[in-house]
Amino acid sequence: QVQLVESGGGLVQPGGSLRLSCAASGSSFSMLHMGWYRQAPGKQRDWVAHVTSGGSTNYADSVKGRFTISRDNHKNTLYLQMNSLKPEDTAVYSCTAGYGAINTYWGQGTQVTVSS
Repeated sequence: QVQLVESGGGLVQPGGSLRLSCAASGSSFSMLHMGWYRQAPGKQRDWVAHVTSGGSTNYADSVKGRFTISRDNHKNTLYLQMNSLKPEDTAVYSCTAGYGAINTYWGQGTQVTVSS
């Protein structure tokens, strides 16, 4: 089993930045593929980005160039640096992990609100 706990969400003005963190416990962190998903009110949940156990990254077109996913295998932590935030980035962001699929395990989510 893998336990995931997100932090770092909050209220930010348009154009601002936030960094989300996801602390993982319970298994071999470096072997996990990990990702971020988000769900806005009334909308479906969308994949945002992922990083493989080997360090390869991929991003949704809507966040490419603004968000950066990274991992620290020594700290068992996944990050999502979000810059140039827009109101449409407002959502609950969830960390995910898995040894095959990236979304076998889920965190509880953290709210990000982009508003002036």
